[in-house]
Amino acid sequence: MKSLTDPSQALSTGLAKIRTEFRVPDGFPAAVMAAAEAAAKRVPSQHADRTAMPFVTLDPAASTDLDQAFSIEASGSDLLLHYAIADVAWFVEDGDAIDLEAWTRGETLYLPDGKAGLYPPALAEDAASLLPDGPRPAVIFTVRVAGDGLVKLDGAERAIIQSRAKLAYDSVRASDVPADFAEMARRMAMNEKGRGASRVDPPEQEVERLADGTFRLSFRPLLQSEQDNAALSLAANMAIADAMLAHHTGLFRVMSEPDAFKVQRLRNAAQALRLSWPTSTSLRDYQRTLDPADPQQAALMLEIRHASPGASYQPYKEGVVPWHEAMAATYAHATAPLRRLADRYVVRCALAIANGQPVPQAVTDAFTGLPKVMGRADSRASQINHAAIDLAEAVMLRGREGETFKAVVTDVNHGVRVQLADMPVVANLKADGLEQGDGLTLRLVSADPDQRSIVFEPA
Repeated sequence: MKSLTDPSQALSTGLAKIRTEFRVPDGFPAAVMAAAEAAAKRVPSQHADRTAMPFVTLDPAASTDLDQAFSIEASGSDLLLHYAIADVAWFVEDGDAIDLEAWTRGETLYLPDGKAGLYPPALAEDAASLLPDGPRPAVIFTVRVAGDGLVKLDGAERAIIQSRAKLAYDSVRASDVPADFAEMARRMAMNEKGRGASRVDPPEQEVERLADGTFRLSFRPLLQSEQDNAALSLAANMAIADAMLAHHTGLFRVMSEPDAFKVQRLRNAAQALRLSWPTSTSLRDYQRTLDPADPQQAALMLEIRHASPGASYQPYKEGVVPWHEAMAATYAHATAPLRRLADRYVVRCALAIANGQPVPQAVTDAFTGLPKVMGRADSRASQINHAAIDLAEAVMLRGREGETFKAVVTDVNHGVRVQLADMPVVANLKADGLEQGDGLTLRLVSADPDQRSIVFEPA
């Protein structure tokens, strides 16, 4: 984790260039802004009063587009997760100016110096966001979580809620969340292990803007509070996916497993990193044992992530079970409608199913077009993230040409990839005769923020 010294504003200039290069929207058209301002004044009329329920939110401290609030209660040996999701569909109608603009965007794009929202701030950061400054319309999904972590959608309703607190990952205390919050996460983790799920959460390389306007580049592992909070979304998304599948409709998140060739390459990588991977242990079982706090294990976790064919969206197809290999389950995205277009339609679908109503035709039609729109949006978001990291690395190292740095080889299958030992920097290297896990000393040849490139050579 390193702060970036940027007196010449190369990072700010480079981020502006990235916005132009990837056509990141700068604000919203006037007609969309006006429509959002009008929609924000819409008074809920189809919502039950659930303001007495003790909902809270848990997000990054700076977040203002809050999709989810939760409350948990015991029901015999089961736990009931009341998961309130922002009722974006109450404010956005099919075919209106806000909806059409959202279809061109697909999802919110995040950059270190700001974001380009899926919806205008009047909705995403005010009227539709589950902030604690007043009642908000939501769709409450009630998910029953058994002692073994099995989930079932018990019901869904439109409701007015009042969040009690806006909690942050880095400061939340056990006393701030419902008493069974940790138990809910434990049950979901136990169920994941039992069904053979193999989610990989290596430390993420990211660029963060600090309160004083400076930036920081870091490898950041997930906090325990983030992992526990993710268990709530997992419970809701799996329960909703099961309900949609049972009713022969829906939009699902799917992913296949790496093929045999890639698995063998990962075994070679583990050996090079001096990690013990028994031949009798599958990839799915082995990766659950990896510790992201250990540099060599974290490097292998990144390699496993790279070996994955990636997740995509798939509408329901008769006779086909939509499967997410990493989750080892049927899975959907429903819990972030302020940030992902697809979620708004999945929420509408699940709400109709839970109340014995037909799924609106507009929702069914949307499921056909959403995979392409979301795939394009996901790809652009990934490219922007990589470009911002490349820029930050070049800014951090500019002016240090000729200096030497300790590094470790993390990959030799896609060209030589190295990670610096004392900085959160990853780079490609032109060199022969290296193996994964090798330590070496590098000399910085060039660092060019304008081209977002850094070049090293073996010292």
